Amino acid sequence: QVQLVESGGGLVQAGGSLRLSCAASGRTFSSYVMGWFRQAPGKEREFVAFISRSGGSRYYSDSVKGRFTISRDNAKNTVYLQMNSLKVEDTGVYYCAADRRATYGEVVTNLNEYDYWGQGTQVTVSA
Repeated sequence: QVQLVESGGGLVQAGGSLRLSCAASGRTFSSYVMGWFRQAPGKEREFVAFISRSGGSRYYSDSVKGRFTISRDNAKNTVYLQMNSLKVEDTGVYYCAADRRATYGEVVTNLNEYDYWGQGTQVTVSA
């Protein structure tokens, strides 16, 4: 089992940057693939980014590709989401999630496949 705690959210102007962090408990962090998701008010939670156990494979939604970067530091049990060129439509609660069952090479974008979730951190982008 793993517990996830996000941080780094806040209020930023359009065009600005934020870096989100997700700290995981436990000694098996490297056995989980990790994902970032977000949920805007009145909308469903959506996939943002994925990273494999080693960090060698990354995948992004089309809406953030080229602007966001996911990374992880397994020694620190932490996954990051660097968000640049933020847009108003990036506003929402951002969640990190962990999945231990993904097979080698599998990219997990379906939120229902993730086993563990953080409490979320609010990102608000103003015009």
